[in-house]
Amino acid sequence: MILTKDEILKEIKNGRIVITPFNKKQIGPASIDLSLGDEFRVVKKYKKPIEIREKTNLKNLGKLIKTKKYILKAGEFVQAITKEKIKLPEDICGLLMGRSRFARAGLAIHATAAFIQPGINNKQVLEIKNLSQNDLVLYSGEKICQLILIRTLGKAKYKGKFRDQISP
Repeated sequence: MILTKDEILKEIKNGRIVITPFNKKQIGPASIDLSLGDEFRVVKKYKKPIEIREKTNLKNLGKLIKTKKYILKAGEFVQAITKEKIKLPEDICGLLMGRSRFARAGLAIHATAAFIQPGINNKQVLEIKNLSQNDLVLYSGEKICQLILIRTLGKAKYKGKFRDQISP
């Protein structure tokens, strides 16, 4: 079941969901707005194909930069990180979604991996793609995506290699 505003606030009050930094105005009817951090991994163009394998070190695919404003060229793909760190209990998972107001300009916030595992305690990497023919300016601190929370049947805890991520 998707958690609504009252349930989200109840879980935050009970300390089961922790959002740092947190502002109550981030909570919508059935989601939490998350804002863009100031770190971007600019994925560079390679002459050779990139091997898609479990062991491939994808952090070497691009250069990490810190900036309050990033101009995303038409068709460009970058990774970014949320400003907020999210901690979920073992019986709540989530989905990261773009906001429709920005999708209308051609901004895709999550290219593929939108699922947030139960039991996480980290910032969320955003896979941002400019689908438009225009350059788009991204600003750190802008509420760029929303987190939808879902109560699970049973408990689980993510223990993968991205469990403590704080940068893209």
